[in-house]
Amino acid sequence: MTDHLAQLPSKQPALRVMPMPADANQYGDIFGGWIMSQVDIAGATVAMRRARGRVATVSVNSFVFNQPVSVGDVVSFFADVVDTGRTSIKVNVEVYAERNPTQPITVKVTQATLTYVAINQQGAKRELPSDEQ
Repeated sequence: MTDHLAQLPSKQPALRVMPMPADANQYGDIFGGWIMSQVDIAGATVAMRRARGRVATVSVNSFVFNQPVSVGDVVSFFADVVDTGRTSIKVNVEVYAERNPTQPITVKVTQATLTYVAINQQGAKRELPSDEQ
């Protein structure tokens, strides 16, 4: 389990949360769907900032679970825009868990790449604003 020992990136996370018992299965591991949901929220926050408005998730390009997440872990989601198209924004999200408060360790638990599309108030695709604004 030490394969993914890590340090938190020095930037601010897009999201930080502590999963609760209701988010876990009978063995105390957090459901993958819960993590996927949080990854989508974290990715959308940076996509919305780049789009300067609403976005919709159009694809999950990759999703890798390296280690389980447990109740009591402090889970940090770091998201970066890695590519843009005319209407689309590709975002990488890295997920780290800080665990074991008496002897703290940090592990990279998940990584994902998602694509979002900028949409208008009616839900139709719209072009991204230029980077210069």
